[in-house]
Amino acid sequence: MESALTDENLVEVARQALAIEIEGLRAQLPRLGADFARACRICLDCGGRIVVTGMGKSGHIAGKIAATLASTGSPAFFLHPGEASHGDVGMITRDDTVLALSNSGETDEILTIIPVIKRLGVPLIALTGNPQSQLARVASVHLHIGVPAEACPLNLAPTASTTAALAVGDALSVALLKARGFTEEDFARSHPAGNLGRRLLLHIRDVMRTGADVPQVSAATPLAQGLLEVSRKGLGMTAVVDAEGRVVGIFTDGDLRRAIERAADLHATRMDAVMTRRAKTVDADMLAAEAVHLMEEYRITALLVVDADSRVVGALNMHDLLRAGVV
Repeated sequence: MESALTDENLVEVARQALAIEIEGLRAQLPRLGADFARACRICLDCGGRIVVTGMGKSGHIAGKIAATLASTGSPAFFLHPGEASHGDVGMITRDDTVLALSNSGETDEILTIIPVIKRLGVPLIALTGNPQSQLARVASVHLHIGVPAEACPLNLAPTASTTAALAVGDALSVALLKARGFTEEDFARSHPAGNLGRRLLLHIRDVMRTGADVPQVSAATPLAQGLLEVSRKGLGMTAVVDAEGRVVGIFTDGDLRRAIERAADLHATRMDAVMTRRAKTVDADMLAAEAVHLMEEYRITALLVVDADSRVVGALNMHDLLRAGVV
């Protein structure tokens, strides 16, 4: 049966739900103290992985916490407590730490595997809303994550309590991240398919053009032939090199405009007479993100890639970086 609530009523219910969840989060702040620090130390001392477990809605939150831990430098995985008692508890090793979530602290599936955890001598960190629960009492460290009320008007559906559990899990992950000195580069290594991974892990050699695709002419080449090379290779420039292939300059669209203004003879003018002598070059082992920075700093759209002897080994422009997802 449809409710007679008006649009304004619906919005007000939603606002009340958010207000209750916010109060649930506020309740966590004064509880972050010595026990939270102990939980962090246990995780930092863990020589294996952090095994995160929870049943029902707590299980969904546990899975998210495990994913956040793993992606921020703390190896972790989710263990379904129902499957654990049917063999999956064998995933836990003596070097691991168990992080168990249960709002009531009385979840049967979790309590069933506690004896195995204790026999292994594995530290147990419990997140519950009931400090007097069985799970809280047997834990190595208990973090109280109870909330004043659920956002559900019936005070039944896990809402504010799951939000609080997720937030404390995030707080634990962030604290461990800071303690480990986890960097953007570390994050990118665990997210190689993401934008950050591409930006931080791709090197210039991964995106540059090589071989016959690199525009280059000799210093004595007539301007007319130099223009053909620029046009054929489509980078809007060409390297100007000496007899050993070392860069002596670069010819760009800007150089062409200046040559036209001087009414330079296309066939009589040599490339070394119209080129820019101080070409911006990069090393193939530099990060592609550094190439973006140089292009932005000097307001250019292409770069030459050279080796230790200043010989041309590649070239790239902003379009190459865009295609690679670096920009």
